Amino acid sequence: MNYAEQLLAAKRDFLVPCVYHFYQRPPVLVRGEGAYLFDSEGRRYLDCYSGVTVVSAGHSNPEILDAAIKQLRQLQHTTTIYLTEPMLDLARAIAELAPAPLRRSFFCASGSEANEGALLLATLATGRHECIYLREGLHGRTKWAMSVTGLDMWRTDPNPLLTAHAVPGPRHPDSLLALEHLLRRETIAAVIAEPIQGNGGIIVPPDHYWPELRRLCDRYGTLLIADEIQTAWNRTGCWFATQHWQVVPDIVTVAKALGNGFPIAAYLTSDALASHYTRPGASTFGGNLVSCRAALATLAFHKRHRLGERSTVLGNYLFGQLLELQNRRPEIAEVRGRGLMIGIALCDGANAPAATLTDQVLEAMKDAGFLLGKTGPGRNVLTLMPPLVVEKEALDSVVTALDQILQSVR
Repeated sequence: MNYAEQLLAAKRDFLVPCVYHFYQRPPVLVRGEGAYLFDSEGRRYLDCYSGVTVVSAGHSNPEILDAAIKQLRQLQHTTTIYLTEPMLDLARAIAELAPAPLRRSFFCASGSEANEGALLLATLATGRHECIYLREGLHGRTKWAMSVTGLDMWRTDPNPLLTAHAVPGPRHPDSLLALEHLLRRETIAAVIAEPIQGNGGIIVPPDHYWPELRRLCDRYGTLLIADEIQTAWNRTGCWFATQHWQVVPDIVTVAKALGNGFPIAAYLTSDALASHYTRPGASTFGGNLVSCRAALATLAFHKRHRLGERSTVLGNYLFGQLLELQNRRPEIAEVRGRGLMIGIALCDGANAPAATLTDQVLEAMKDAGFLLGKTGPGRNVLTLMPPLVVEKEALDSVVTALDQILQSVR
C-alpha cells in the first residue's frame, strides 16, 4: 500500500463520508510555492483553483507568513471579549477599501458563519424574517446558509427553512420578475446573491441585473446582501465584484482570499444597520490575532503588487485564448467569467452537460501537472481560478494542455 492509499484508508476509517475529493488517483499534496503545488513524490502542479480562490497571493507567501509568525510568537489567541489591536487595524483597512457607507465589520471564522450573521443582521434591522435567494447559488454549510443555497448537491438537508424563497438564477429571463413578485409581500428581510455565481458554474449576470436588483430592494425596503466570499479581493479585477456595476449592497460577506489561507471571514455593513445589533455577539475565533495580521499582510501585498490590475489583464488574456480554443474544440460550449475567475462549460453533441467528459479531462489535466476546479449544477464546468501571482506563460501552458487533452479524450 503506497502513501496515498494509506491516507485514503485513514480517510475512510475516520472522516464523515461526506468529505470527498477530486480524482480517482489523488496526489498527496505536501508543499506549495507561489502558483504551484508539489506532491509527496516530488511532482509539480500548476494550481488553477487556489483552494477554491483562497490563496490569491500565492502559496506560502513569505510576506504573509512572516507577519503571521511574528504575531504567533507574540500572542496567538484571546477572542473578541478582550481588547487587541490586529482586529481593529484590519477593520480600519477594510473600511478604507469598501465602498461607502460600508465601514463596520463583524469578524468570524468561515464564509458560512459570515452569511448566517448577515442574514441575522438583516432580520434585526428590518423586523422581517424571510429572505430570497437565487437558484444555482451557494452560501454555506450551516442551516440557514444551506437553506438559501440553490444547488441540490450542496443542500444536504432536503428540508430547508420555510423562510427561504428561491427565484431563478441571474441569466434566466424571469429572474427579476419572480423576485419582484416575492418582494411585493413586504415580508422579505433580504435578498442574498453572489455577484458571480461560483459553484453554480461561474455564472456572470447581465450588466443590468445588479443595478436592477438594487433598485427593487430599495423600492420594497428590502436589504441586499452580496455574498463576495469567492469574488472579493481582486479575483474579478476589483476589490469587490459588485464594483463592476457601481452597486453598493447593504451587507457584504467576505472570507477565503482575505486571509490567503488563514481562516478568517466577516460581514461588512453601514453604521445605520450595525446599530440594530447591540446584544452580545462575541465570536471565539472571529478576529483571531494571527489571522488578522495575515489578512493585513495579504491586503498590503495586493496593493503593492497591483493584483487587481493583474487579474484584469491576465484574465482578459486567458479568456481570449480560451475563446480561440473553443473555436477548435466542439466540446467547449461556453467560456465565461470575469478577471481570473473563468468557467469552461463542456457539453456533448446534443448540447447536454458532459459530466463524464469533465471528469476525464480533470483527471488527465492533473496527470499533466494542472489542478483545475469543477463546478456547475451539471458538474460540467472546468473552473480556472489560479493565484493572481500566476505568470502569463503558465496560463499558456494550461490552454495548450487542455487543447491536447480534449483531442485525446475525444
